[in-house]
Amino acid sequence: MTIEVGTPLPAATLVRLGDDGPEAIDTRDYVAGRKVVLFGLPGAFSGTCSTSHVPSFMRTAEAFREKGIDEIICVSVNDAFVMKAWGEATGATAAGLTFLADADASLTKALGMEFSVPVLGFYDRSNRYALVLDDGIVTVANVDEPNTCNLSTGESLLEAMAI
Repeated sequence: MTIEVGTPLPAATLVRLGDDGPEAIDTRDYVAGRKVVLFGLPGAFSGTCSTSHVPSFMRTAEAFREKGIDEIICVSVNDAFVMKAWGEATGATAAGLTFLADADASLTKALGMEFSVPVLGFYDRSNRYALVLDDGIVTVANVDEPNTCNLSTGESLLEAMAI
């Protein structure tokens, strides 16, 4: 599948580290009946992801809420323990962003966003994208070219929502 406006978010299982340990999250059930932003990126604690991509959504979180967004979700092909630690280390969790692990890359692959760079230890990682979902249907889709972080930033997604 390619991410396109008007298509439903594919079914996949993401993982969150809750108070009682790992919790499976069904993507379709999780976003049903709500308006959410979901953005994907290559990896927790990696350069651009930590210094540019995640901070862009921290800066714009309130503006998204003002536009009726119920939740901002960051997804990466990492495990739930790493995603929880990364959300806390960046301050993004405190800013109200949700970090979910695509541990087996099932969502990333279903969206057609996977890539690998073996020399970096990146296998089936996610290209950068940012979506607005309304009851699970893609209403805005910003997908970056590989090795860029422009269209998938919080600011760019906000701008695309205004069009």
